[in-house]
Amino acid sequence: MGFGPNLNRRQFLAQAGLLTAGALLPTRFALAQMQKIRIGLMLPYTGTYAQLGVAITNGFKLAVAERGGKLAGREIEYFTVDDESEPAKAPENTNKLVQRDRVDVLVGTVHSGVQMGMVKIAKEAGTLMIIPNAGLDAATGALCAPNIFRTSFSNWQPSYPMGKVLADRGVKNVVTLAWKYGAGEEATAGFSEGFIKAGGKSVRGLWVPFPNVEFQALLTEIASIKPDAVFVFFAGGGAAKFIKDYAAAGLRKQIPLFGSGFLTDGVLDAVDDAAQGIETTLHYGDGLDTKRDRDFRSAYSKAYKSDPDVYAVQGYDAALLLAVGVNAAKGDITKKKEMIAAMEKAKIDSPRGTWTMSKAHNPIQDIYLRKVVGRENKVIGVAHKALADPARGCKM
Repeated sequence: MGFGPNLNRRQFLAQAGLLTAGALLPTRFALAQMQKIRIGLMLPYTGTYAQLGVAITNGFKLAVAERGGKLAGREIEYFTVDDESEPAKAPENTNKLVQRDRVDVLVGTVHSGVQMGMVKIAKEAGTLMIIPNAGLDAATGALCAPNIFRTSFSNWQPSYPMGKVLADRGVKNVVTLAWKYGAGEEATAGFSEGFIKAGGKSVRGLWVPFPNVEFQALLTEIASIKPDAVFVFFAGGGAAKFIKDYAAAGLRKQIPLFGSGFLTDGVLDAVDDAAQGIETTLHYGDGLDTKRDRDFRSAYSKAYKSDPDVYAVQGYDAALLLAVGVNAAKGDITKKKEMIAAMEKAKIDSPRGTWTMSKAHNPIQDIYLRKVVGRENKVIGVAHKALADPARGCKM
């Protein structure tokens, strides 16, 4: 029995032992497969937007639960930070997740001012980030980057179609009112652009500091201006307060109130009948009556004992998008190029309706016209089919 011209029996056994030991050692990929995917949830869990942060979190975790609690066979580990809707704390809070917790994926947030800080750090660090709400135009505009995706909207996107809706009805003069911060400014600018482009005559803007909810002086000013309509941007607890104050001031029957859909989403139980008849535009609504939406609403209600809203859908879709990327990389989340390429081409089968990703990584989606009927934001039409954000300033 021979072992080759330069290999004696002892050398052969030594090499065979090494080979056997090597075969038992996991590869780098196998090690990666054994580790959990680290997901950082940076969302508001206190303050004006707390209910939005909870709904987004619930939606995300529901989509993961529907996949057996794993993505591409890998378990998930969550790291949570309450961003408090405080822009000044955004860099510190984001770095807690990126540097301290070394998350693989950042998911956040709601407040556009906080999002600005998150985007800058994610862009510098190269951390994959999915935005499940904040509509900061720059995130998929001037600050766009290959590792930054959004599953919600740009601030321009839901408001722009309402401008045409009102102009087509013969409305000529509108007062806009919003919180004076990024989202409010961009949302009302989007509405104004659509309104003037479609034949509207004039728009007068009024502002209130975020998160101030003292509206009385502004309501008095609106009453004195006597516009044909009022368009507003508010959300969460502030939206509920504004709707009730607008009705209490006697303006509801005098001057029709409109808004981007965040005005009435998630707040109808808190405002009694004050919101009845309010029309809004948004990428989701009640009564879509598709099997996909019915299944989602049933699963969400069963899991969380509450009805889902647009924020839950956006969180859910964030997990669906991530799943596309992780599946394409066969669970190896270090393969960012493969993940990004797959996410860019994704066709998301969402409760809101199927949507695709723009070149700037913002959803191309239908914007619905909704009307408050009872406790529902009832879809009464499509204000704009497959609307893409203009992504101004994106160089990607």
